[in-house]
Amino acid sequence: MLTEQRHRMILELLKSKNIVSIQEFTAYTNSSESTIRRDLTQLEKKKLLKRIHGGAQRLHGKLQEPNIVEKTAQNTRVKEKIGLYAASLVEKDDCIYLDAGSTTMQMIQYLNPGNHMVVVTNGITLIPHLLAKGIKTYLIGGLVKPRTEAVIGSGALNDINGYRFDKCFLGTNGIHPKLGCTTPDPEEAVLKSKALELSQEGFILADDSKFGEISFSKFAELSDVTIITNELEQEILSIYQEKTEIKVV
Repeated sequence: MLTEQRHRMILELLKSKNIVSIQEFTAYTNSSESTIRRDLTQLEKKKLLKRIHGGAQRLHGKLQEPNIVEKTAQNTRVKEKIGLYAASLVEKDDCIYLDAGSTTMQMIQYLNPGNHMVVVTNGITLIPHLLAKGIKTYLIGGLVKPRTEAVIGSGALNDINGYRFDKCFLGTNGIHPKLGCTTPDPEEAVLKSKALELSQEGFILADDSKFGEISFSKFAELSDVTIITNELEQEILSIYQEKTEIKVV
């Protein structure tokens, strides 16, 4: 089979499934695993797809953002592992900021109320879980974003300025070795950036699907954060380890 024909088949399969494993590519194109890996590398360099651990993912638009239901349903087991590790970093009497998002939500079940931490958040969906754990919680005020139920805007920015954090835990829509951490919403980007500025330590909670993605608004350089993620292809991991600290769970 010609390389061009195989590339077309790979992109066609991605259009129909969004995320495809290497095994699915090999079966669909009747090609070897090494050939498919080489093809994926070439197509990624052309910015036609994004490689992830064990396969590839279709690139998303820079303004595209899943709603809270869609986010919660994606990569749940991986997000639980990331949340478990992130929660282990919270120490006694810590004041922490929890960003709105499905991965930060997974942290809450593993937080120890006996540590007497205080949580500040802009995530409306996080509140019931925090209260059920008996954790002292402050919700910042502002505009409620219907799609993700995150609080954003000038009111949220004014509110967050009144706090100081030992640690903040943020979600992201994209992580890129040159373009940093990004999110589709400029107002949300400003709030994330401010939370990092007000924190002694900043952590990004992101599964492997976020690597290589670029959204509209940048909120952090890679050097400003520690990234907590799941297993990555060694080639991809090496690229990012040159830029920042990565904790693989």
